[in-house]
Amino acid sequence: MQPGGKEIRQPWQPSDATQIVLMKERIVIPKKNVPVVPLRNTLLFPGQVVPIVVGRSLSRASVDKALAGDRLLILVAQRHETPDRDPVPDDLYRVGVVARIENQMPHESGKSLQLVLMGICRFSLQEIQIRDGLLVADGEPMEDRIDQPDTVNALVANAKQMAREIFAYLPPSLAQFAGVLDATLDASLLANMIAQHLDVKVPVKQELLEMVSLNNRLLRTLELMNKWRNELKLQHEIQQKVSGKLGKQQREALLREQIRSLQEELGEGKAQTEQDYRQKIEDAGMPEEVSKIALEQLQRLEQMPQQSPEVHVVRNYLDLLVALPWRASESEEIDLERSEKILNQEHYGLEKIKKRILQHLAVMKLKPDKRGSILLFVGPPGVGKTSLAKSIASALQRPYVRVSLGGVRDDAEIRGHRRTYVGALPGRIIDGIKRAGKNNPVFVLDEIDKLSRGWSGDPASALLEVLDPEQNKNFLDHYLDVPFDLSQVFFIATANSLETIPAPLLDRMEVITLSGYTLNEKSHIAREHLWPKELEEHGLSSEKVLLPENVLQKLITGYTREAGVRELQRVLGALTRLLAERKVRQGAKADLTLDLADLVEALQGERFIPEMGETNLPPGVVTGLAWTPLGGEILFVESHLVPGKGQLTLTGQLGDVMKESAQIAWTLVRSKMSGLDPRRKFDDVDVHLHVPAGAIPKDGPSAGVTMLAALASLLTGRAVSPKLAMSGEITLRGAVTPVGGIKEKLIAANKAGIERVILSKRNERDLKDVPDEVKQSLKIEYVENVEELLAKA
Repeated sequence: MQPGGKEIRQPWQPSDATQIVLMKERIVIPKKNVPVVPLRNTLLFPGQVVPIVVGRSLSRASVDKALAGDRLLILVAQRHETPDRDPVPDDLYRVGVVARIENQMPHESGKSLQLVLMGICRFSLQEIQIRDGLLVADGEPMEDRIDQPDTVNALVANAKQMAREIFAYLPPSLAQFAGVLDATLDASLLANMIAQHLDVKVPVKQELLEMVSLNNRLLRTLELMNKWRNELKLQHEIQQKVSGKLGKQQREALLREQIRSLQEELGEGKAQTEQDYRQKIEDAGMPEEVSKIALEQLQRLEQMPQQSPEVHVVRNYLDLLVALPWRASESEEIDLERSEKILNQEHYGLEKIKKRILQHLAVMKLKPDKRGSILLFVGPPGVGKTSLAKSIASALQRPYVRVSLGGVRDDAEIRGHRRTYVGALPGRIIDGIKRAGKNNPVFVLDEIDKLSRGWSGDPASALLEVLDPEQNKNFLDHYLDVPFDLSQVFFIATANSLETIPAPLLDRMEVITLSGYTLNEKSHIAREHLWPKELEEHGLSSEKVLLPENVLQKLITGYTREAGVRELQRVLGALTRLLAERKVRQGAKADLTLDLADLVEALQGERFIPEMGETNLPPGVVTGLAWTPLGGEILFVESHLVPGKGQLTLTGQLGDVMKESAQIAWTLVRSKMSGLDPRRKFDDVDVHLHVPAGAIPKDGPSAGVTMLAALASLLTGRAVSPKLAMSGEITLRGAVTPVGGIKEKLIAANKAGIERVILSKRNERDLKDVPDEVKQSLKIEYVENVEELLAKA
């Protein structure tokens, strides 16, 4: 009752709500279906007012519900951020704060809503759900528990005193807030105000929010305030130390000095001193002239202000000088037997190549200081050029360094940039020597044939100094700017072709050609090297996997067409993946024996169908042999007579060389036709000469004898044996001259079922490179002129 006798009627209050009195205002706090707004990287304490920006659709829905009702909602911090999705209940803490929306306005971005919220009380969330597109929670408001009132008063006094000490290190603009803290009498409100403004992470603030005991919360707050005060005090002392050194330097210099002072305070992480450089220069074993330059640069460094941007340039230069291996490295004793064993273990076939490498190592053993040849491995991709270089490094027990030169078009990539340029770096040669750590590594210059030339220089010319034994003893890198001895480096270059290598550069290297592997060699390489490696990489090395010989032969002939074995390794990988899937699906019952059907399943149909010798050839068709970058092939030269005026028509996308060979063959046939068939006249007929596979360009001096035999066969009406193939070039006087690629051509003839081969007499010496099994299966005949050729054909 009021003094006048009037009754005050209390507003109705549901059973699922409670009342909170905040600043003499009675607020009804619901306990069920309270809208929830998740917070990222922030937290609100009771009695505090903060602005927040709401942009996520889930949070906007909660705000809309609150605005439509009592303007109350629960703010809960997220345990971790979820940038790619809306948060779910498991992402949220279980203690939040009931807040009231005091004001709202559109955010300047136009897509969000800016709210001013006032914290009312802590709230224990017992259940969080997503209902009707928004987060809602059921729970109970939480009240502080005071364990020892006298202790609380002492803690409040200590907190106010520590706050004054902290504000002594903060900007004067915060003095007003210090006065508010000092005037606050309520211990709980004081603890909340301090916790709201502490410079700590959200999990630590959440820890304070969840503490029911006010005594414990104040103790933990004092602990955090003490840590903050000590950090501010240390920062202030650092600023005092560096204030006398600041002068006119920019803010960046101040930050560097602060870092240095912190390291000195901790007694760790000292920057490298000039004395350290001096010791390293003495220990590096530099030549006298290089050591003199290094000490001059060190003297410059000592005289420079630490804030000078050139300090880093000089330091980087000194770091390179002391890191390079200036002292001569002691090489292991060269053991030819061990080297031969390593080469045979890691490479099948290539006997001529391995013999040349062993000879090179033998010379190095007899004369270690010899400045000799630089090897150039030339061959198609996948024949083992780079892996041979690795084997040489292993045999010599030297470091292995590889630099790819493909696409390099700036000589600075080889010689380095001058230090006057921003971002200057040493060239690839010096950088490779630094990585090797010794001055006698096996240094592979990969893809030297793919060097290009740009407007900024010619890298091939820069390599002349690197690969010239008379010059590389004093190789000068522009960044290093002092001579470095490369004479102990074992340089090996690799290339796919000699055509694009400049002649002066090619003159400085000894060419070793890797022509490719025979079918038998590929089979051995697959079984002994590639197949075990693929099984191990696919987790099948311990299983009993069978690769029958007929499957392997079909794999090589029908699915790969290359001189090397890189594509063979890829198709073997496809088969092992098929077996791995079968093993996982079927377990111990899996059949791990491959058959021809598995090739179709893993690799689809055959990619390549090799040309095979015909069983019957009509007059005018002769089998020839050709060399390609992927190995040898047989080809058919076809000719046909049509009415005309004695002209020769050529088709089959022939190059200039083959067109000239055809013209010579036509002239020779006409000149010798009287001896072959005196009745033949040429005035009323034309001859059409065709080489099939017209979509493929063909050129080279190998088909002259084949064209001659085809024309002679056509005009005489006498067929040439389908088991006979030939290769060679002809001259206008009727001589049969030698051609290249004999090994590859004979291998192709053997695979195609050819029984006899006709070659130039001067190609007889090339048979020493042909595998014995190929020579034994072919009858090879030699001719010196076209008369002998026509007689044998």
